[in-house]
Amino acid sequence: MKNILIKIRDNHEQIFRVSLFLLTLALIVYAFPRQAKFKYEFTKGKPWMHETIIAPFDFSILKSVEEIESEKDIINKQHAPIFNFNDAIFEIKAEEFVNLFEDKWSLDKKIQKDLKFTFSNIFKLKSARNNTKKHDLVNFGFNKLQEIYSKGIIQQNLDNSHGSQVLLKKGSLAEKRDIIDFYTINSAANEINLMDKLSEKEFAFIVPLLLASLEQNIIYDKIASDELLQSELNSINISQGLIIEGQIIVNKGEIVNADRYQKLLSLKEDFEGAEWNRTSYYLVLFGQIILVGISLLILFLFLRQYRLEIITNTTRISMILSLIVIMVLLSALTLRINSAYLYILPFCISPIILKAFFDNRVALFVHLITTLVIGFIAPNGFEFVFLQLIAGIISILTVLKMYKRAQLFISVGKVIGVYFLVYIALSVIHDASFSGIELSILAQFAISGALTLFAYPIIFLFEKIFSLVSDISLLELSDTNSPLLRRLSEEAPGTFQHSLQVANLAEMGALEIGANAMLTRAGAIYHDIGKLQNPMYFIENQSSNLNPHDEIEFDESAEIIISHVLDGIEIAKENNLPDELIDFIRTHHGTTTVQYFYKQFIADFPEEEVDIKDFTYPGPKPYSKETAILMMADSSEAAARSIKNPTSENIDALIEKIINKQISADQYVNADITFKEINQIKRLFKKKLVNIHHARIEY
Repeated sequence: MKNILIKIRDNHEQIFRVSLFLLTLALIVYAFPRQAKFKYEFTKGKPWMHETIIAPFDFSILKSVEEIESEKDIINKQHAPIFNFNDAIFEIKAEEFVNLFEDKWSLDKKIQKDLKFTFSNIFKLKSARNNTKKHDLVNFGFNKLQEIYSKGIIQQNLDNSHGSQVLLKKGSLAEKRDIIDFYTINSAANEINLMDKLSEKEFAFIVPLLLASLEQNIIYDKIASDELLQSELNSINISQGLIIEGQIIVNKGEIVNADRYQKLLSLKEDFEGAEWNRTSYYLVLFGQIILVGISLLILFLFLRQYRLEIITNTTRISMILSLIVIMVLLSALTLRINSAYLYILPFCISPIILKAFFDNRVALFVHLITTLVIGFIAPNGFEFVFLQLIAGIISILTVLKMYKRAQLFISVGKVIGVYFLVYIALSVIHDASFSGIELSILAQFAISGALTLFAYPIIFLFEKIFSLVSDISLLELSDTNSPLLRRLSEEAPGTFQHSLQVANLAEMGALEIGANAMLTRAGAIYHDIGKLQNPMYFIENQSSNLNPHDEIEFDESAEIIISHVLDGIEIAKENNLPDELIDFIRTHHGTTTVQYFYKQFIADFPEEEVDIKDFTYPGPKPYSKETAILMMADSSEAAARSIKNPTSENIDALIEKIINKQISADQYVNADITFKEINQIKRLFKKKLVNIHHARIEY
């Protein structure tokens, strides 16, 4: 048991990384739908290249989406909305009419004199005491209202979706009627205004009262109408035929026409939607584990072979796997909600984010793995993978410098354009025409591109979560107006100028061999910030002939010189510099020796035994191309400053001597840099330093 615990302790990082991969596998498989997947890919209008397909079971032939939509349109057009006949409205309005009649009569004495009649109760329909014109007129108006309301006044101001017929509901009974069978408020008013059985005075008296008594008594029932429409839509039969088990669906080599395409699509829907027993469920699960596991294994092997620094860094591999899981989970969630919206997701944001932290190759490979995994569950997997790979490659190749914001907008525009072109090409191949192009899909591509612009805030978020540094952050850190660099320029101006020269030199060296130039430059700018602790003990900051080293022992001087590395690390941590830059401070002298003070000590004290460790930097040695370049640039620039006669031959010989000595001291054994690359850097440094230190004409 003790031995097991010791092994776990000694290999805890490897165990953690394996656990990360297993957790990623579990999350991805969990997100996958637990159903069998139809193993054939097919395209309308293309030959069937697989073996002859025979129906494995009975299944219905599904109608195409276009056919179903056409039937829905017909139902919508023929749908008769429901209207309720309200009997109570007539009684209310008739009573209002009688009351208005009586009020007007009572107030208008001239009418009384002219017509000379008295009022009787119309509703009770009793004989009047005096069978006068008033009684006749009231009865006439009442009967006219009853006639209009019996026919019905239908509600207006409805949308244009209703047809020429309605379903009129009276109590529990309903009948289909034409809209033209009913009055509207306007047509009812016209009917009243056209009455010709009244005298002029009678007409003028009663018509305003009748018009004021008009109201719609056939009312639209929206809730009942919507329920009826939905019921009619739900009753649509989605199938149009039956395929019997053993029937040939398509022979090898036959063109997948519209009819065969619909049969194959129906078989696929039935196959993937079938209820599976427990054994089948676990078989599908097993297959998904194998496929996803192989995909992640390929990623692991790629990183181990070509990017070992990533696979050995827990933070970096965690970030990559997290991004894969997020994209897969978002895709699976979208497919469960509505597969039609899959292309809204900004799949190209993944390679852009990865490129901000890693190189093109890593970004492309991770995007490839992510796309392949999602392709297992995406409809038309081949088309999906093809689309996303092309778009991903374009996004990687067009965003050259993440810190230039305009490039992201340009890249997104190009990605959207590629989406459009590839989708249109695939649609034309399927349908042999442009009729299959859906504007909604093009809109989804545009939305996906717009969402890709959120790469900047997501990069910032990943930086904070995983303590990584992007080119954008490196550019900000390289700003010489930052508080720390401003302090360096004020308190140690010589060191500041030296750091800038080294940064320029190291950046060009990184560009020469394809290393991370932005990281190299930022690391070079900060590599000597430890000299802020004792700036006057470094010759570049001494403005007079007074040298403080003259007052102390050689070993003390060496200690002060060496301590600028550890001091730099402390200052960097206090100012929250990322670990990537602290690595440059830690390694820029490797395990070299402070030769000047070491030789002086031996010369002045030959009889004393000297411990070379007292004159040696603590290390570690550079362990990347970038840190190795900085060591070469730092030592070369400092040495070139000390040459009294900086001729081309002297500078060439000096650089050869310095770098070769570092090689012989095994300072680059941990860095993934080749002799060819070192020689390229030598030639570049010689050329640049000769240009910097060339002789000038005396005037």
